[in-house]
Amino acid sequence: MLGPATPPLELVASTPKGELKNPYNADIAAIAEEGHHRYLSAGCNGCHGGGGGGGMCPPLTNDTWVYGAGDDTLFRLISLGSDGLQKQGYTRVKHEVVVGPMPPFGGIIKTSDDLWRIIAFIRSVNPDSLQHAGDPYTPPPQY
Repeated sequence: MLGPATPPLELVASTPKGELKNPYNADIAAIAEEGHHRYLSAGCNGCHGGGGGGGMCPPLTNDTWVYGAGDDTLFRLISLGSDGLQKQGYTRVKHEVVVGPMPPFGGIIKTSDDLWRIIAFIRSVNPDSLQHAGDPYTPPPQY
């Protein structure tokens, strides 16, 4: 049975696209500090900065989320990395100045609950992103 202790990669493999939902969306403020500790422990700050304001990778505080801001997309992006996400058919829907690949963290972050808490922290530094939490991934139009 899948639960909070399920490893992120296992949850991704066993959940149909579009069905991953953050259980902490209704209580972002209460979980943000704990999520920040997990964000730092996983090493996210090495690329995205300690507060999510960016570094050698895009800031999490702006509105340009290159694959979209939906919970399902974020969980899969962090778990699989950008190359793994693209192998599942996702493409960039927006562009950022920094275009390097996101490495996969699904084997580094031990539980799905830890990853949801990290995503809650990210939402806390970018509150506008919460309005897109339920957005499905929508590929850009092909011309």
